[in-house]
Amino acid sequence: MRLFPLVICLLATFSTPHLHAKTRTYGDVSVTEVVSIYDGDTFTVNIKDWPSVAGERISVRIAGIDTPEMRGRCDYEKQRAREAKQFTVAALRNARQIRLQNLQRDKYFRLLSDVYVDGENLGVMLMQQGFAVPYAGKTKVDWCAR
Repeated sequence: MRLFPLVICLLATFSTPHLHAKTRTYGDVSVTEVVSIYDGDTFTVNIKDWPSVAGERISVRIAGIDTPEMRGRCDYEKQRAREAKQFTVAALRNARQIRLQNLQRDKYFRLLSDVYVDGENLGVMLMQQGFAVPYAGKTKVDWCAR
């Protein structure tokens, strides 16, 4: 009977590692090539010196923001999505250096990252232009209600 409380304590300690786990980040990396741009906050890249399974045609989502969806629910959202994409295209295509910092994986296995274009945070730039809102992974903004 004396072992029962000990067993319960051990089970509770070792069966809940997720309570103590922090979000894992995978460092920083420079982008070799932008392959395609899907919308204002998602694009595909190649990363030099990474194995092709992890570094070729890898989707990246800008961390901490949300832009309107290209397949939005209303004309306003679709128009704002086109404008956000155009802004991102211009920023990435004209960049001398694109750096991904604080790399993580999102629920779709894309790289989730802070994106720096020539030293400037692209997510912040998109928000300053009104093309993005802060996003922490919960409910997305209703662009059609704006």
